[in-house]
Amino acid sequence: MVHFNASDLPDTIAVFPLPGALLLPRSRLPLHIFEPRYLAMFEDALKTPSRLIGMIQPNPVPGRDEAGLHAIGCVGRVTQFSETEDNRYLVTLTGLSRFRVIREVDGFQPYRRCVVSWEGFQSDLGPTNRDEAFDRVAFLTLLERYFATLDLATDWDTLKDAEDELLINSLSMLLDFGAEDKQALLEAPSLRTRRETLVTLMEFALRGGTGEDFMQ
Repeated sequence: MVHFNASDLPDTIAVFPLPGALLLPRSRLPLHIFEPRYLAMFEDALKTPSRLIGMIQPNPVPGRDEAGLHAIGCVGRVTQFSETEDNRYLVTLTGLSRFRVIREVDGFQPYRRCVVSWEGFQSDLGPTNRDEAFDRVAFLTLLERYFATLDLATDWDTLKDAEDELLINSLSMLLDFGAEDKQALLEAPSLRTRRETLVTLMEFALRGGTGEDFMQ
């Protein structure tokens, strides 16, 4: 894996607005790319040394044809891909750093691009984060209840052995929460805050609530 410093990250990046798709630093997101504009985005990314694509949540704006964008997203590097016989791509993005959108820029490309700031997210490029207050037994007990209620299956041995960040970030990305809930998980300032948000979302779902109710 190529190591990046903040100075290596560009001021302008291509962004992929995909509802509910969450990418976090040091985590991997599989993507299925087939729309012509995003095929162009992916092929352009491959032509650059960094191979970066920014993942971001759309933010609907009333009366506007094209959705707005949330203020914060996460950039990832293309670390694996394969092409299908019908010219689609199966891509893996590895998360590098969150970013803040400064403004969207016009251009001749069919996909969207933004001027961004990396300020405030320097820790994303550092070592794996720890959650010193993490009660793993209580967390896994809640997770088991959540999975049983939704009739989900998983490899519990793998979960029990996973490092704090890998466990919390993987669940944040994989569990079926609403787009605004995913945004809250992305914007969490620390691993502990993300874990607390994740716990709140699971507890709320077990009480019969919805993600939309949680965000109000």
